[in-house]
Amino acid sequence: MTSHTGLDLVLRRAVAAEYAAIGELTVAAYHADGFLVGDEGYAATLRDVAGRDREAEVYVAVDGAAEAIQPDESGAVLGAVTVCSADSSYAELACQGELEVRMLAVAPEARGRGVGGRLMGQVVSLARARGMTRIVLCSQDRMRTAHRLYERFGFTRLPARDWSIGEMRLLSFSLELGERA
Repeated sequence: MTSHTGLDLVLRRAVAAEYAAIGELTVAAYHADGFLVGDEGYAATLRDVAGRDREAEVYVAVDGAAEAIQPDESGAVLGAVTVCSADSSYAELACQGELEVRMLAVAPEARGRGVGGRLMGQVVSLARARGMTRIVLCSQDRMRTAHRLYERFGFTRLPARDWSIGEMRLLSFSLELGERA
């Protein structure tokens, strides 16, 4: 799978050997954009990939060239995303028939190379294959780069599901997929 940037990516479920690297990558991505300032409690949540993968599903984008040499090794992870259904303890917004996106992160050194877009494309494919009617997610109001990615995929704001944690405002977005088959 080669993107328009020439980056060869493999998208797949994460494996246990990658959990620590995924956790650190996710924390690094959030720190790089200033989204974890003073919130080390959430950093611990981001690092708990094993717990996330038990309660939801974690997918990775890995460097295809490195994957061909050493499959399922953490050194090649360039990005990750968690998805869950309404019955998961990780669901914040999802209702029945919806797939929720959580903790999308791209390694700071891999940004601008299509990794986030490829991961979101994987999420859309998963949701369609499972007969979901909608994909939902929430995002800090300051995460404007992420918002542009979601909008490119056709996500629209879902203000009725916006919420806050203390001073942090979380905006909700949705992508309508149509009726279940």
